[in-house]
Amino acid sequence: MLNTLHQDKQIIVLNKQAGVSVLNEGWDENALFLKAMLEKKFGRIWVVHRLDKVTSGVIVFARNAEAHRHLNTQFEKREVDKTYHAIVEDYPEWNEYTARHSLHVNVGRKHRTVVDNHRGKPSETDFKVIKQWHPVGHRQAYSMIEAKPKTGRTHQIRVHLSTSGLPIVADILYGAEESDLIARAALHAYELSIEHPVKREKMTFTAPYPEDFKQLIDQLDQ
Repeated sequence: MLNTLHQDKQIIVLNKQAGVSVLNEGWDENALFLKAMLEKKFGRIWVVHRLDKVTSGVIVFARNAEAHRHLNTQFEKREVDKTYHAIVEDYPEWNEYTARHSLHVNVGRKHRTVVDNHRGKPSETDFKVIKQWHPVGHRQAYSMIEAKPKTGRTHQIRVHLSTSGLPIVADILYGAEESDLIARAALHAYELSIEHPVKREKMTFTAPYPEDFKQLIDQLDQ
């Protein structure tokens, strides 16, 4: 379950499985979560950033307080490059687009993030079309979108795409239709670039697509 992309004395980088939380969500004492699994194997671990439970892909953890501070500073100053791939319903009229909707998080019983120009925080995501699948028979159109979030709001990419009329496939929480193509929102954290806490050199980590994401692409290619 711990698919390690890189490890040294300062950091551990994983390709996270979909369906596994980064931290204990509180209501299920027996649920597996990444921090506990890592600490069982490596000792104390510091969480630097998070991915949604339904999202797969690259995530970095710190192995000591100094590395944690250095990485946190990079995230706070928006010096980290994050690239996600999402497969969405329909396709846009644009090839590239920047969403700048202000987002208010943790709203209502479903803890959704919503666009709110009054209470929301400024949020920005750059989007680019990678691939399109045109309608065939009764099948609708789909697109693969590259997303580069410049801010780090909860569910930011999911909401920015949904608000743009492009809900992520199977992301029921944000307006997608139920799908038999994939069992979770089709969002994958594909690449992450950070400065190493000690070496002070730029390092880029790429997370291969998980099987469910690859199978979705294969089905759409048919």
